[in-house]
Amino acid sequence: MAYLFNFWRHPANHIILAATAKWNCDAMALSIHFFLLSLLLLFPLTSCGMAIGAGAAAGTAAMEERGLSAAIDDKIIQTQINAKWLDSDSRLFVDISSSVHEGRVLIAGNVQKPEHRVEAVRIAWSVEGVREVINQIEIKDRNSIIDFARDAWITTKLTVKLTVDSQIKAINYSIDTVDGQIFIMGIAQNQDELNRVQAHAEDVSYVRRVTSHAVLKNDPSRRLKVSVPPDVSRK
Repeated sequence: MAYLFNFWRHPANHIILAATAKWNCDAMALSIHFFLLSLLLLFPLTSCGMAIGAGAAAGTAAMEERGLSAAIDDKIIQTQINAKWLDSDSRLFVDISSSVHEGRVLIAGNVQKPEHRVEAVRIAWSVEGVREVINQIEIKDRNSIIDFARDAWITTKLTVKLTVDSQIKAINYSIDTVDGQIFIMGIAQNQDELNRVQAHAEDVSYVRRVTSHAVLKNDPSRRLKVSVPPDVSRK
């Protein structure tokens, strides 16, 4: 008991435990993800539990600035991108994350080869409904388990900050953190809100850089039609 107490007294051990838990949870979450995806593909949403879950998700999406229909379209786009990454190369699925808002796709992560980055972008553009791909992929070795845990902590910390700020509609934002760099997607009600989000992000510990791709509510670009680069083929 005394050994456990002394071990817990050191802050560095907290990070090690959190990182180990994150590593194990990621593996379990991936298995659960595939299991639930299989259920959704094989069975219609007829059960009471699924109906309640879908209703709650729909209610949350309807509260967003983009609306329920756009939120559903974005989720379909994200699912198709992830599925194509997995089908092309499992490393793309594992090493890269995506966020989608009104057809604008943000992809971020670290890959080992330049061709992996090119392929990830090509696949993102190949999905119907995508009107912009924001490429934040870097070519470098995969982060350590400690880096993964720290990135997860940064994302959670910023999400909490936005949620408790009454002057920010946190539901309109998605946060992704890669190697200490925060990437923000979403819709801001006005410039003041956007500035507050930026300030909160910069105030989080361990953050190296903040990149915001959020747009203002009245930004004309939100109404632009899909424009696919001519050298991209949809497969």
